[in-house]
Amino acid sequence: MRDVAIIGVGQTPVGEHWTTSIRHLTLEASLSALRDANIDQVDAIYVGNMLSGEITGQSHLGALVADFMGMTGVEALKVEAACASGSAAVRVGYMAVASGLLDLVLVVGVEKMTDTSGRETTSALAMAADSEYEVSQGLSFVGLNALLMRRYMHEFGWQREDFANFAINAHANGMHNPNAMFHLKISPESYARSSMIASPVSLFDASPVCDGAAAVVLAPAQYARTLSPTPVKICGSALATAPLAIHDRKMPLELEAARISAQRAYKQVGITPADISFFEVHDAFTIMAALSLEASGFAQKGQGVRMALEGDITINGRLPISTMGGLKARGHPVGATGIYQIVEAVIQLRGLAGPNQVKNARLGMTQNIGGSGATIVTHILEAMG
Repeated sequence: MRDVAIIGVGQTPVGEHWTTSIRHLTLEASLSALRDANIDQVDAIYVGNMLSGEITGQSHLGALVADFMGMTGVEALKVEAACASGSAAVRVGYMAVASGLLDLVLVVGVEKMTDTSGRETTSALAMAADSEYEVSQGLSFVGLNALLMRRYMHEFGWQREDFANFAINAHANGMHNPNAMFHLKISPESYARSSMIASPVSLFDASPVCDGAAAVVLAPAQYARTLSPTPVKICGSALATAPLAIHDRKMPLELEAARISAQRAYKQVGITPADISFFEVHDAFTIMAALSLEASGFAQKGQGVRMALEGDITINGRLPISTMGGLKARGHPVGATGIYQIVEAVIQLRGLAGPNQVKNARLGMTQNIGGSGATIVTHILEAMG
């Protein structure tokens, strides 16, 4: 197996792109990544996407993107793993390059979620849950996360306001990210006043519906430096699954797939959680941020919230998270989110994050969650010194 590096990154601003088609969003991010990689052709294109067929009426994205980029003939596929589609596509690209079958791979994640009504988009997102045993009972993803958050508060004695710093930190970091959807600071007082969506989940506990695209170019690490002056090595890559329905899990408040994928990634690199410089967490909901910190070994069970309360998650904290705003402030265009996380980690490891730069960043970790935790992908990145 060969080592794999990221030699180019690209992204569009996250927002409501009503006048931009899904193919144009994909093209913008992809061309940016190719320019960054100093190349104009690849061996394969993998597209991470969840909802194109349901929301835009366009499936078969692999062939569409290859054609629109003028690369008809290359291998091209759409990869779907709910909200983990982006990082799952990176995992596919990573395996293709690591195996030696392909040399240059473009991985692009894209999602358009704002062209339909809120009701339609919510229904489409719910397809990532168990349709027979969860969705048929009226549960949306906000509802599922509300149940998890309420149970967490009951078991460990936390109050809703104790989750505030996850959102406050994300919005503070998003202020300095030009591609973030929200450039708005929030305070403990505004968090406490925020309107309820599904109690105890409020507007400030949940990521927004939005559009966006992000891309990376992968190459063998052995000659990455001949193409890019600042390649970043993917030194850990792992995907794990858990039961789709929350009620089928032995411990609903333990993200088993996060624990498994994180441990596999740590083992590949030969490190422990203490070696990670920063963590791009999947903070689609504040409860998910807490559960991910615990499952990945950064906090004891029931103590993920304490890391936020004590300031450990800020840019200058023990483990900075959501360094460019996370899903909460940058936005969560679901099929693209995992690649946004990786792009932001590359920016950190290149030392180009500006006011959000993590000092002495050496190892960055990203974790992308599909559904309520049924598919979780963990990557660990390292700057090639």
